Amino acid sequence: MSLTLYAHPLSSYCQKALIALYENDTSFDWRLLEPGDETALAELTAYWPLRKFPVLVDGAHPVREASIIIEYLAVHYPGPVSLVPALADEALEVRFMDRFFDNYISTPQQRVVIDVLRGEAPRDPAGVTEARQMLETAYGWLDDVMRTRTWAAGERFSMADCAAAPALFYAHWTHPIPAHLDAVHGYRQRLLARPSFARAVDEARPYRHLFPLPIPSDEA
Repeated sequence: MSLTLYAHPLSSYCQKALIALYENDTSFDWRLLEPGDETALAELTAYWPLRKFPVLVDGAHPVREASIIIEYLAVHYPGPVSLVPALADEALEVRFMDRFFDNYISTPQQRVVIDVLRGEAPRDPAGVTEARQMLETAYGWLDDVMRTRTWAAGERFSMADCAAAPALFYAHWTHPIPAHLDAVHGYRQRLLARPSFARAVDEARPYRHLFPLPIPSDEA
């Protein structure tokens, strides 16, 4: 079977799936979802009417949502890097941290960005304040956790780190991680140095102009 990924390089959830593919050098075909490409959008819609991406297509079988894509790859296309542990308790910790990064880092980060993208439309200042407060709380909690870990769920790179990398990358651009949270900053730097994520970051560079907030000068 051949794998096709419907994705855009700038998307954090697409990067999450890409990291998993790159970690194990899994062969796949890109189906780039460029703005204005109605053909690609129609194909995506046929596989997933909600038009959310990434979507991985294995032959004719669609796999939706980044976490499920990673789980699917672990089952059907395993490689040397086991992103979902075989031991149940270890897998639970990986899945919990995966949900933490999606729900408490990515979700509030995107809420702030979406508010900026509204332009002249009615804004949601209360929602943005709430989102920034959630990020502050999540950063603080994560700093305590990462003081005793190399990677999100322990000493092995996992699906949780696939979620963490783009989440923390864009969150720091959106609501800077306080300087005193050195464990979070150290973890973010380890993620940026991981070849799989570094590749995803480089692939997204041509699209950075689409990010609606200022990019830190040391990462521009």
